[in-house]
Amino acid sequence: MNQNLETADIQATIDRAAASGGGVVTISPGVHRTGSLRLRSHVELRLESGARLEFVADPALYPVIDASWEGAPARIHQPCIFADGETNVSVTGLGTIDGGGSFWWDKVRRGESLEAARPTLISFRHSTRVTIRDVVLENSPAWTVHPFRCNDVRVSGVRIKNPADSPNTDGIDPESCRNVRITDCHIDVGDDCIAIKAGTEASSADPAPCENVIIANCTMLHGHGGVVIGSEMSGDVRGIVISDCVFDGTDRGVRLKTRRGRGGVVEDLRITNIVMRRVACPFVFNPFYFCGPEGKLPRVSDRSVLEVDETTPTIRRVFISNVSASEVSSCAGFISGLPERPLDDITIVDVSISFAADPVPSVPAMADGVPEMAAAGFHIDFVRNSRLSGVSLTGLSGDAITAGANVTNLTAEVTTHDH
Repeated sequence: MNQNLETADIQATIDRAAASGGGVVTISPGVHRTGSLRLRSHVELRLESGARLEFVADPALYPVIDASWEGAPARIHQPCIFADGETNVSVTGLGTIDGGGSFWWDKVRRGESLEAARPTLISFRHSTRVTIRDVVLENSPAWTVHPFRCNDVRVSGVRIKNPADSPNTDGIDPESCRNVRITDCHIDVGDDCIAIKAGTEASSADPAPCENVIIANCTMLHGHGGVVIGSEMSGDVRGIVISDCVFDGTDRGVRLKTRRGRGGVVEDLRITNIVMRRVACPFVFNPFYFCGPEGKLPRVSDRSVLEVDETTPTIRRVFISNVSASEVSSCAGFISGLPERPLDDITIVDVSISFAADPVPSVPAMADGVPEMAAAGFHIDFVRNSRLSGVSLTGLSGDAITAGANVTNLTAEVTTHDH
């Protein structure tokens, strides 16, 4: 199975380039089979057109390291392409990187245990000036691109393809990073297309923020969400711009998810010029998210007012404009804060939502007590100082806005139309 591996040769070339001060390591046209590779400072791994770097599905080729998984310390198999504590690292070119994911996915589907968490496809940790450009990334064992606590990250012109039913194969997940630009990418995956994360309460070090992030000119297909924030947000998420993107067939469009105990502040988001098609729910703000460790604790789903402390999450100052969503199936928006910490200063303007002619009922938010909906309007609760203006709903079934008793200072201008 592991004959004709080029791991040692490619790694030696990377190491020689780094030792000489940097350079370009070129992967020539053809198929190159390898195990995990570690990039070094000032080294660019460039795949020529026609090059195919195939990562062989053998856990022994991916050493177990101490890292993190889903916002908590964990032992993981070393990523297929890995760097830690480096400066000016790049993966570029018109070639293809194949993570050999089916072996790893089948392990998950069968409930078989691994020595450690699955490898991600590309993960750079604690690094500065990170570039991933133009490559095709496919069949990732887990998350596809995962910068962790990096500064100055650029992902552009990348095409990501993982099967729609592949488990946990997020597209691009910047975690606790600063100054991130994700542009001109095409993402078609089995989980969230882009997920912005900032650690959890279980982080071994103090959670760090994810801030100054631009996402622009991207197309996103399938997946659980187009752009998702959380649920790992303990270190704060702020200064996020999402613009000029298309979401087609994602379960949800823009999705914020967190829960009590996680803490953190999400603030200063601007989402504009988005086209969505065949999404269940365009906008989800869910602080009762029940997936993952401790998600089933009674406090997570409790709709009564609990004491506010440093573990209470906060979401505020979110501006959404110029969005068109067609063939929507579940509801126009599920927008909720916590009883003790309402959403504050949420603005939705110039939005047009058209429901599917024969919508299939589904649950818009992963939270206890949320029923299936079909062609429903906005469901809003625990919100204050917020505004909906210039919002149009076509093919609605029921009320345009269902507001709970805990909504204060909400102004709404919504028009409805038949198909």
